[in-house]
Amino acid sequence: MSAAPWEPPRSRVEPWTEADYLALGHSHDRIELLDGSLIVSPAPSKRHQLVSWNLVDSLRRAARPLGLLVFEAVNVRLGVDRMVIPDVVVADTDDEGVVIEAGEVRLICEIVSPGNAAADRLVKMQLYAIARIPFYLLVEQDGDTHSLRLYRLDGGHYVEDRVAKAGETLSVTEPFRWAIDPGDLR
Repeated sequence: MSAAPWEPPRSRVEPWTEADYLALGHSHDRIELLDGSLIVSPAPSKRHQLVSWNLVDSLRRAARPLGLLVFEAVNVRLGVDRMVIPDVVVADTDDEGVVIEAGEVRLICEIVSPGNAAADRLVKMQLYAIARIPFYLLVEQDGDTHSLRLYRLDGGHYVEDRVAKAGETLSVTEPFRWAIDPGDLR
């Protein structure tokens, strides 16, 4: 006998708490908690997943020698009742539990898709800055190619640090040494 498929709650008057959120369990949808509200996004496209997989593979080779771990689609606690699921996270953490604390995150990455562009470029960028995450990597899809925009936290906001398009190399020394041609993500 198989378990019943997960279904989102139908109605709720009171705000969601982190305990409520974690009690939801596993879902194929991305469910995030922002200040008492649930934000539900469908599973990423095949292209999105391929880009994420290739990005994780490249980042792991660079981060592992420093003892940093790389995760795909993991819960990150940005603050009280603020839990997000970024596409990729590089963190100074262990492999126990289901949540990474914002203070453990060294680099956070979102892969922009047509359905989430505003959230990734505006809302999440601001939330990550408020949580003091030092680096934010945005993967932009430009037709059949990709570009990378690396932002560095400067005070309370992000400033663009480096940009690379397909055929160019994004090279960084912080938070670890890493170089990639965005064209290698496909």
